[in-house]
Amino acid sequence: MQACISNASDLFGASRNHGVFRAIWRLVLEEEDETFETITLAHLDAMKASERDSLAFGVVGLAPDLRVEIYDATEARLSGLDPQSVLGVPFFEAVGQCMNNFMVAQRFEDEAELDAIVPYVLTLRMRPTRVRLRLLASPQGLHRYILIER
Repeated sequence: MQACISNASDLFGASRNHGVFRAIWRLVLEEEDETFETITLAHLDAMKASERDSLAFGVVGLAPDLRVEIYDATEARLSGLDPQSVLGVPFFEAVGQCMNNFMVAQRFEDEAELDAIVPYVLTLRMRPTRVRLRLLASPQGLHRYILIER
């Protein structure tokens, strides 16, 4: 990769455009390196399903009425739930009942802008499993998200 950078910067004039080239390269690296902590709501909304499916953590996207609209392959595999069986279903009532409390569900009701990481223990239909949840919501977003890192 470094050889490509050197060749490209030589091609465009290293001294004149080096800062611009480095800024663009940083953006490329940041997009490739989306993590549980760094991914943004806007990026999740813009991603194709196949891109979300390749993330290392589960992604659940909720409509404003809190029905499941996105259930990525990682979450389906880790939870054992078929995405087709949960799409369109009220998340906190039928899918993630153990999250239907003040720590998770109520935050989506109370906070229009939300970006919080919550240590949590999943308990429904499984032995207790420690996870980290990231709750994302914004009035400008298409969805509200629950990211689940196991």
